[in-house]
Amino acid sequence: MNRIISKEHFSESVVKLVVEAPAVARARKAGHFVIVRCGKGGERIPLTIADADIIAGTVTLVVQAVGESTKKICALEVGDNLTDLVGPLGRATDTSHRNGTVVCCGGGVGVAPLLPIIRAMKESGNRVVSILAARNKNLIILEEEVRHWSDEVIIMTDDGSAGRKGLVTVGVEDVIRREDVAEVVAIGPAVMMKFVALLTKKYSIPTTVSLNTIMVDGTGMCGACRVRVGGKTRFVCVDGPEFDAHQVDFDEMITRMKAYDHIK
Repeated sequence: MNRIISKEHFSESVVKLVVEAPAVARARKAGHFVIVRCGKGGERIPLTIADADIIAGTVTLVVQAVGESTKKICALEVGDNLTDLVGPLGRATDTSHRNGTVVCCGGGVGVAPLLPIIRAMKESGNRVVSILAARNKNLIILEEEVRHWSDEVIIMTDDGSAGRKGLVTVGVEDVIRREDVAEVVAIGPAVMMKFVALLTKKYSIPTTVSLNTIMVDGTGMCGACRVRVGGKTRFVCVDGPEFDAHQVDFDEMITRMKAYDHIK
């Protein structure tokens, strides 16, 4: 069992959980995720590891209450246990290279998986410009932690309630126009990543996205997370979750992710 050590509410529907998982904490790297389950027969939910503490033997997860299973996880309190926590899964982010200026942009809860990448990019000697985007100021998360590891932080909100008013692509393009950007990393809703990819392709800037497709087993056996990348079928859970943004078929991916929208 994996006991919850601390819980923090970012908003009514988004919580941060620090969970005991010493083996995962030791093995985890930026970009890795876990699959958790709450209750016997509970749905398997993939969650990226936002942080880990090897000494304390804990991992940090950010959960958004969307469906029944994530609502159950968000309702857990300190001292409660997750039934299962399996990982680390997926391929780790390659952050060993020093490129120059790296723009890291996160939308909504996508900032959680982006945070360890921001940290790793900074520790590799890059200049890191982080762009946090959300519908309004109440949905901006982990700002303090992102600022700690970034050379510059830009806040973009749809309604202008925090930072600048506009979409994340506005902030990305402003940075591209003022300085030489070596790489872009984007994590967030599929449509956000799609338009960041379209923008950076115009400027021929290498771009990485972390995909959030539907998953079941997390080992590549079920095929639920398959996507088309460079015209070939890939499985997000074992081949990803990170891919070359300019090779991802976002339209097909978005269509597949709507498969269960009609289920209440």
